[in-house]
Amino acid sequence: MKRLDKSEIIFKVISYALLTIFALACLYPFIYILVNSISSKEASAAASIYIWPDAFNIAAYQYAFEQKRFWLAYCNSFFVTIYGTLVSMLVAICGAYALSKKRLMFGRGFNFMLVFTMWFNAGMIPTYQNFVRFGVQNIYMFIVALGFNAFNIILLRNYFSSISSEIEEAATIDGATEFQILTKVYVPMSKSSIVTVAMFYAVARWNGYLWAQMLLTEDDYPLTVYIRRTIETTITQMEDDPSIASNYNFSTFSLRYAFIVCSIIPIIVIYPKLQKYFAAGVNVGGVKE
Repeated sequence: MKRLDKSEIIFKVISYALLTIFALACLYPFIYILVNSISSKEASAAASIYIWPDAFNIAAYQYAFEQKRFWLAYCNSFFVTIYGTLVSMLVAICGAYALSKKRLMFGRGFNFMLVFTMWFNAGMIPTYQNFVRFGVQNIYMFIVALGFNAFNIILLRNYFSSISSEIEEAATIDGATEFQILTKVYVPMSKSSIVTVAMFYAVARWNGYLWAQMLLTEDDYPLTVYIRRTIETTITQMEDDPSIASNYNFSTFSLRYAFIVCSIIPIIVIYPKLQKYFAAGVNVGGVKE
């Protein structure tokens, strides 16, 4: 085994030290939020907790879990994320497959229009008016209306274009239809890119706030909108009226942090399982030879 010279050792030590500092800097906000969500009311309100809680206090989580609206919003977020991702992936896979074919009539025009939507858009007010006119005011229409993303389709299109045409020709000779070629050849060979794009859609759906707040009714609010509304009502009342805050064994900061922790748990659980597909999918689908 070749021994490292002095300069290489110094370089590795500095590199690992910088990477460790960077990793800790990225991780610390999550630690801060977690320890403050389970700290005592006084310590959390005084912002005196940084690394370790002074006392184990889960009153903020108990309050959140007792709210029926919280669980309704949680279920709405799962519903929008799961079914919204499925609808978006159906559109993305079918669109990317068609646009990746040179034999597609007016293919260049369709590809240009797809890319054009990434450069220019009508703006928030015209888009909102279109949503309202098309009846996008319930959770089902909301899933369909936001089921399109040009960037994700381009990622899949580039990957589909990189698949050898000889494979498709062989499948055609064997009598495969277009649908069979897509489902039996392209989709299995594009697992990494498909999982990557699905994760993009899922994270965007889970964290979506703006259009959900503007279009949906209270019963259809996802978790992000519910948290914002709770901050605007319950937490604001606790901050403005000390007599109300005295009825609870937690501070407003603990409640905020408890909501944040609850909202990021699904992403933290799922992301490590899909990380291996994420790197491969972006590297392969992001560049077209």
